[in-house]
Amino acid sequence: MGTLSLSDFEDVRIWAPWGYLYGRWYGSRSVRPILAIHGWLDNLGSFDTLIPFIPDYLSVLCVDLAGHGGSDRLPAGMHYSADDWIIAIARIMKQYKWPKVSLMGQSLGGSLSFLYASIAPHLVDMIIALDIVLPPLESSDTLSTMAYFMEKHLQEEARSAINIMNVPRTYTEDQLRFGLSKASNFSVPLELSHHLLYRSVAKSQLYPNKFYLTRDNRVKFYTLFPFNPVLAAEMARRIKRMPYLIIKGSESNFINSGADEVISILKNQNPYFEYHVVPGTHHVHLMNAEGCAQHIVPFLKRHRPPGANKDVQVSNKL
Repeated sequence: MGTLSLSDFEDVRIWAPWGYLYGRWYGSRSVRPILAIHGWLDNLGSFDTLIPFIPDYLSVLCVDLAGHGGSDRLPAGMHYSADDWIIAIARIMKQYKWPKVSLMGQSLGGSLSFLYASIAPHLVDMIIALDIVLPPLESSDTLSTMAYFMEKHLQEEARSAINIMNVPRTYTEDQLRFGLSKASNFSVPLELSHHLLYRSVAKSQLYPNKFYLTRDNRVKFYTLFPFNPVLAAEMARRIKRMPYLIIKGSESNFINSGADEVISILKNQNPYFEYHVVPGTHHVHLMNAEGCAQHIVPFLKRHRPPGANKDVQVSNKL
């Protein structure tokens, strides 16, 4: 038994009313894949270092959420929201006619996995959450954040309208690497930033050796999912006897005391719940893929063993 290869993939696209979600399907197309969902402002490249550790009897479909990576943007005048990104999971399942879905998500992707599993627990057979448990809980700052996002979204709309008629701002490769790493609070190491950049920049036609960002900046100011401790606890209670693996980066505070009640509920009612701490930052799956794989691979072999879930898929070539 070997492992998946980064060079063995098929580019796929998933239809949506405004365009397409784009992704990469690693491994066999005759096996229902693990659906991998990246974090906020990232793209499917964040799984590049982890993919080569996944056993090759499995397959993995990594997707770019709307407005991220290579996926199409929402039309002008529309607003990104957590609700829309949750629906993306159902949209992908519908296209491929999956009876269930196995989810692996980091940050935003892990939050979406928790939300979808609580809404439709009968449709999810497994979750791997990377340095996240649930979306941010409501606090006294929530309204201020919503007001800030609303104003910034309008500003970004105006800026985008201007950019249509002008040359976008360009950067050198070194500037992009440092800028991405800094924007992540150096959670993405400088030497690994290229894994995210190759799907979020394009080469300038006017300035040799310079690039411009292709990600839709409106995704920075999406509508937050309204989340409070009571709702979070009730959602957790709906996730029963579902294999659920949480991996926390030791240097990250994205899993904090706010998640204690949910973790307690998941642990006490679920014999297949696991929680591990691995050395690393919020992007622990990117910077310490081997450490994460030490827990992910045994988890997969237990809950998606060889021979299971051999659902034949419908090809969806570009």
